[in-house]
Amino acid sequence: MRIAVLTLDGFNELDSFVAQAILNRLRGQGWRAEIVAPTPRVTSMNGLTVERQQPMAFLTDADAVILGSGLRTRDHMRDAGLLEQIRLDPARQLIGAQCSGTLLLAKLGLVGNLPACTDLTTRPWVIEAGVDVLDAPFVAHGNVATAGGCLASQYLAAWMIARLAGRTEAEAALHYVAPVGEKESHVAHAMGVVEPFLAS
Repeated sequence: MRIAVLTLDGFNELDSFVAQAILNRLRGQGWRAEIVAPTPRVTSMNGLTVERQQPMAFLTDADAVILGSGLRTRDHMRDAGLLEQIRLDPARQLIGAQCSGTLLLAKLGLVGNLPACTDLTTRPWVIEAGVDVLDAPFVAHGNVATAGGCLASQYLAAWMIARLAGRTEAEAALHYVAPVGEKESHVAHAMGVVEPFLAS
């Protein structure tokens, strides 16, 4: 399973790296979640510079895609050349957006008139884009999901794993990253958030 984590300049580390780490818990089964960026290096909102693992063309080939968020999402939305490179197919791919990534997803026309989730800072801009924003951490409509709040990235990861590998694998991945002494309750809560959106 090949998964692209779109990570643009000014990115939020929690959004990109938490989801990537959880998804890569299935590396032994051939999964590989990789950082995708339009340039060889991107710098986070806190000054961390990382090298991309895949170029933008990988977005088209990936089985699933996560659009992370960051401080410069609204700038990126005005970059026609960048938007042209983000070619996604919800009929074939699972697509998730985190926080201001939801704004980017709306700009790409992949939210439509469906309600979505985002963070509190981005919320006014997503509403301005014509999207009904839910007061919730996660929602999915078919193959497209949105999450709001940095740590809601775990819900995107759990949803993708459950959809593509099953609930047992999602629970195992969450159990590994959950705090000691809270593992069972943490897994139960996280799976309770995504469970309503896993029905076939």
